[in-house]
Amino acid sequence: MSKTVEFFLDLGSPATYLAWTQLPGLCARHGAQLVYKPILLGGVFQATGNVSPITVPAKGRYVFIDLARYADRYGVPLTLPTGFPVNTLTLMRGLTGVQLFAEEHFEALLKVLFEGLFVHGRNLADPAVLDQTLAGAGFEAEMFHELAARPEVKDALRKATEEAVERGLFGAPTFFVGKQMFFGQDRLDFVEQALARQA
Repeated sequence: MSKTVEFFLDLGSPATYLAWTQLPGLCARHGAQLVYKPILLGGVFQATGNVSPITVPAKGRYVFIDLARYADRYGVPLTLPTGFPVNTLTLMRGLTGVQLFAEEHFEALLKVLFEGLFVHGRNLADPAVLDQTLAGAGFEAEMFHELAARPEVKDALRKATEEAVERGLFGAPTFFVGKQMFFGQDRLDFVEQALARQA
């Protein structure tokens, strides 16, 4: 049986961005397939009673310090977007639409959106900023919005979020290696350990 890492993600999470910077290399080292699973974090929070750490002021301040430490460790930039936290509903629907109907462009789009948010600090919830970012990377903004508006895409994202909750998710990023669940970008060492044990 081939090794896989299921990566449950929402673009609005800086911790998920950090995990994304590391996972492709981690999976390559272990000959594992990285399977992207877009979900809506707000839906997960609503279903599980969880909340974003920024809603607790002291915890929120510490989380940003800790994320900056990890960005420094990984050697990657981390800039919070203007207006953080941003509403990712349109972003996640568009990303899901591309995964469903133009999968060959999915990883490139994911890179553009993550870097737009957390490298360049852009508020991609602003349609004008999103369209400019997409066009600047060679994507058709009109097509992105058309996909995001499709009923079947909205339904797919909703179902993916519900299924994630059924599997025990309460936040993002979350990873599965087989039946083992790992939450948080600071648990990537456990993900790597699980892959090594599969060998």
